[in-house]
Amino acid sequence: MADITYKSKINKIRTFALSLIFIGFGIMYVGLLFKKIEWLMLIFIILGMIAIVFSTVVYFWIGMLSTRAVPIICPSCEKPTKMLGRVDACMHCKQTLTLDKSLEGKEFDESYNSKKQNK
Repeated sequence: MADITYKSKINKIRTFALSLIFIGFGIMYVGLLFKKIEWLMLIFIILGMIAIVFSTVVYFWIGMLSTRAVPIICPSCEKPTKMLGRVDACMHCKQTLTLDKSLEGKEFDESYNSKKQNK
């Protein structure tokens, strides 16, 4: 079985927001290739700006979500990290974490965080 490394939910969302910024800049640079066709260049510039604005919204959302996350000390690397949901991974060493006693010792599965799984 392949060794699967898990990422912290907060880091996943931050990576997505950062990629949106680069995608937005890329779209705007593609727009510069169409300088002769002004309406097409304008469409690409606007789409790029929308991606960057959406990235800002995602960063704001994950910042607000991060304030509600449970701060804990990772048992493996002993660094402070934050946990979202019933199961998560350490932001530093990617150690799987849970605060739910009923999940201790079970195989890590991100589906434990879904509302359907909780029932």
